[in-house]
Amino acid sequence: MTESGRTLLGFDYGTKHIGVAVGQELTGTSTPLTTLPCRNENPDWDAITLLIEDWRPAALVVGIPLNMDGTEQPMTESARRFARRLEGRYRLPVYHADERLSSVEAGHLLRETAADSGTRRSRRRRELDEVAAHLILQTWFSQNGREVASPRDAAEES
Repeated sequence: MTESGRTLLGFDYGTKHIGVAVGQELTGTSTPLTTLPCRNENPDWDAITLLIEDWRPAALVVGIPLNMDGTEQPMTESARRFARRLEGRYRLPVYHADERLSSVEAGHLLRETAADSGTRRSRRRRELDEVAAHLILQTWFSQNGREVASPRDAAEES
């Protein structure tokens, strides 16, 4: 498969949950996939292995949390450590993406789409992590020249 047609998995690392999304570099799009639990701040490596086996990604993207001014915060090193562990276990390239405000934006998106559908709080939290992973992957695509033009942009070009 050519480099531009690669499948990637994106991760929103947390000490309780890890959101996961899948994306295609060719189209520059991603989809929320699942949320995995952590036990005692340890990822569910068996579940991650199953995702890697099922999706066969060419690379992985991990969101790195930073403060708004770009400085590190307590979770920054934990996310970097998770990225190193992914790379060591799966021998895949692991890229970092700035995840500032991804959870906030995910919350806004979920509120817009759910319109308070009565979804239980625990389910909303899982969805939040998945959507945050999706936004992290979208950020990586846009920062690396894989942003897809909107339908309006495409119409203006023709």
